[in-house]
Amino acid sequence: MAGRVKLRWNMPGFRALRTSPKMLQNLQERAERIADKAGPGFVAAPAGVTGGRGRGRAAVVAATRNANRKNAKDHTLVKNLDAGSDSGI
Repeated sequence: MAGRVKLRWNMPGFRALRTSPKMLQNLQERAERIADKAGPGFVAAPAGVTGGRGRGRAAVVAATRNANRKNAKDHTLVKNLDAGSDSGI
């Protein structure tokens, strides 16, 4: 029987991957696709890096009063999350 295997995670490598310009660009593109599918008044906020564990993030927000009402009533953003998936291209 083999001995116990011990893994050492490369945490700085994970952080570099999660915050790389290519990853942030990918997140921004996904957010823009969701905003486009959600309709007028929804915009993609610029992708950035969070504090703490250093992860990339992007957001789609309702930028107008009508978009905010539409989202509150119809859950527009939740219904359009599929546009951000890889298969949503």
